[in-house]
Amino acid sequence: MSSSILPQGAGYGVVIGMGLFFSLVMVGITKVQTRYTSHKTSSAEEFNSASRSVPPGLIAAGIVSAWTWAATLLQSSATAYKFGVSGSWWYASGATIQVLLFAMIASKLKQHAPYCHTYLEIIRARWGTAAHLTFLFFGLATNIIVSTMLILGGSATVTDLTGMNTVAACFLIPLGVSIYVLTGGMRATLIADYSHTLVLYCILIAFALKAYGTSDLIGSPSKMWDLLAQASAEKPIPGNAHGSYLTMRSKSGLIFGVLNIVGNFGTVFNDQAYWQRAIASQPSTSVKAFLWGGIAWFGIPMGIATSLGLSAVALSHGSNPLITLTPDEVSAGLPAVKAAAAIGGQSGAIAMLILLFLAVTSACSAEQIAVSSLLTYDVYGTYVNKNPSEKQILYTSHLCIFGYSLFMGAIATAFNYIGVSMGYLYELMGCIIGSAVVPIALCITWKRCNGTGAIVGAILGFCGAVAGWIGITSTLNDGVINVTTTFGDYEMLTGNLLAIGIGGIITVVWSLVRPQNFDWDITRAINVREDYTITQNNLPAAQEQDSPSVNGEDEKRMPPGQKNEGTRDGQSVEEQPVDLSLENKALQKAFRFAAWSALTLVAVLIFIIPLPLFFTSHVYPKGGFTAWVTVSLIWLFAGLLMVGVYPMWEARKGLIKVARGIAADLSRKNK
Repeated sequence: MSSSILPQGAGYGVVIGMGLFFSLVMVGITKVQTRYTSHKTSSAEEFNSASRSVPPGLIAAGIVSAWTWAATLLQSSATAYKFGVSGSWWYASGATIQVLLFAMIASKLKQHAPYCHTYLEIIRARWGTAAHLTFLFFGLATNIIVSTMLILGGSATVTDLTGMNTVAACFLIPLGVSIYVLTGGMRATLIADYSHTLVLYCILIAFALKAYGTSDLIGSPSKMWDLLAQASAEKPIPGNAHGSYLTMRSKSGLIFGVLNIVGNFGTVFNDQAYWQRAIASQPSTSVKAFLWGGIAWFGIPMGIATSLGLSAVALSHGSNPLITLTPDEVSAGLPAVKAAAAIGGQSGAIAMLILLFLAVTSACSAEQIAVSSLLTYDVYGTYVNKNPSEKQILYTSHLCIFGYSLFMGAIATAFNYIGVSMGYLYELMGCIIGSAVVPIALCITWKRCNGTGAIVGAILGFCGAVAGWIGITSTLNDGVINVTTTFGDYEMLTGNLLAIGIGGIITVVWSLVRPQNFDWDITRAINVREDYTITQNNLPAAQEQDSPSVNGEDEKRMPPGQKNEGTRDGQSVEEQPVDLSLENKALQKAFRFAAWSALTLVAVLIFIIPLPLFFTSHVYPKGGFTAWVTVSLIWLFAGLLMVGVYPMWEARKGLIKVARGIAADLSRKNK
């Protein structure tokens, strides 16, 4: 592609070269982990659940990484390009609240099903096979939609910047990721997430400082305000106050905000990737991890949309615009790509290419391990081989990871050829999966929720959403139904609201009319084994030196007469406390904290800040816009500290222990 700013070799170099580099690094880390810590990837629990022992900083980094899709970077900037500052706010806030609210789900998960591998195991234990199969459909549909968006967004960016073949990018990106996922499992995925997130924040901060500090084209919030005001005068935005890019009063922006909120509930609550992070976390810190992750993540779409999204607006107007964008390019999320190349030249294009690659690959790894867990435990272990050995579980997990990486490439290629973009799928996802959100959330939180009502609600919600989406499309477009007409604001809004509304209303009303009185001991018994206990050997390396002695505090949690065995037949034995009363009290307290914290933040982000600005039709003056830019930049730095710096501090003792082990091995060799 002659118009590409980078040579085609750069695309293959990043996709293949960086993919192999990160894979080799993760393979090396996995070998070091196996040699110098008690975490062995030959254990199915370690491979799929990281031994349920990951500290909060690393979990928070994993949440940020899994939630930072190609759409996070591209679509957030596209909404700022289309709607102005309201687009950046509604994207960031509308996709943050789900992670914050999931902190409550994480607490209940640890309280009611502490040893499950997937959320579908809980559904099956509580509501039976019919519910299990129903929500298995929604779970896999969520993973497929998310994976397709990831690959479509990443491949579109690579192709635009380098001219690399789109189909090649669709297959090479997930295959490269599968190497380290196959080798290291869940823990390697989280470590890769951390490394990707650290680099991602650094690049985002560099873009923001470039746009508002050193760029010859913009260089300051004041100059950006002037350019946005000029753009508003040249091409006012319909539905915005005074047609301005500098206002929260945006009708289309508000509609997108509702779509964003509804759709993203499905992609968090239905996605095994987030349940898996809750499963892998330490019980006492799972709430903290999700709250931190949500707060830190907010700065990513807010930061890139405020810098690159608004830069694309500023540089696409005037007598000699530096950027030109077609509607298809905006739908594909390319405003950020064009802006990065315009303000940073080749360096900016390369940084954007690396940024998208890191975002896509880290989220891909989360989806691969999530789908692998669903297929291994909820398909193979439930319907094919009901009593699999650990070796069979590991073999199936590996096979599913590799097979799904190929499927990701194939489905993304198919959607690319039929002309469905990342932006289209992003707004459609709520129609397809939104009806399962309320039933899944209530399954783990409300003992009176009726299983039949949950199944009926999810199915009728799905059917009603699709019917409403297609029906309103036909009504508003004179019977014309195609990719373009179904992508309208009101068409997508109708489908999204019907999905979550019908699914939630039917489930709640049915449960109130015919309530169950479920015994949570049934779900607490999932995967419980008499010899399954938690030992000091299974604590994370970073915490071993801080942990109580085996004969001290840990033993107090053991049933009378039961001793900590430490090892059995040369293998570490995991101790599982039979009496969970102390843990349940602590988790109930954590749930109340999560509820107050999450609901307060939701009120601030969705109601208290944006709605008064919307109804007053306030247009930001230069001072107000400068404050907006300053807050977005501070939030990026705060996120870097929370999920970039803190996890290293958190793991300091484990890293010292590994370093000492390596030094001891080297000294023995030198002797």
